[in-house]
Amino acid sequence: MSDKEKDDLLFDNSEEEIEEQAVEGEAEQPDTAEPAPAADELLEQAEAEIARLKDTLLRTVAEQENFKKRMEKERLASLKYAGEEIFRKILPSVDNLERALQQGVVDGADAAQNLKALAEGVEMTLKSLVTALGKFEVKAIDSVGQPFDPQQQEALVMEASDTVPANHVISEYEKGYFYKDRLLRPAKVIVSSGAKSA
Repeated sequence: MSDKEKDDLLFDNSEEEIEEQAVEGEAEQPDTAEPAPAADELLEQAEAEIARLKDTLLRTVAEQENFKKRMEKERLASLKYAGEEIFRKILPSVDNLERALQQGVVDGADAAQNLKALAEGVEMTLKSLVTALGKFEVKAIDSVGQPFDPQQQEALVMEASDTVPANHVISEYEKGYFYKDRLLRPAKVIVSSGAKSA
């Protein structure tokens, strides 16, 4: 007898044994099981559960849509009024400039007093503006006397200088500014070309 024939015989025998055990097990079990619920009752329960889940799903989708709409509305409002805080901080500087102009011309005072009052008013306004910019992390770039840096400065002209080394900034035409860690505006500077040649 070949190995295949032996395996087939064993398989047939084991199938017969399993069937016999199943028949014996059915015969041994007493009839104590509760009657199964009717198919109609199960169908009604399933339909009720489906309706409940469908209602929950629709409510969840509606809540999510409302949330999206509310977030979009808030985002648009925040973009629309993003500069509001900045303007609030700058308005006192406008007030100071108006006061400086009013104080700059006083009837009965000589020109020197008027000029001094105007200069004081403008100086106060400048301090106020610099403070307001500092609150928003806008910082001036210190350029004068520093080596020229084309990443932060824009050279307008080069001038000979006996006091400032070559390729260093002599003076600023416009200050440069950083906003946080980003260059907001490069400084416009005059750069030294070195000592004057004789």
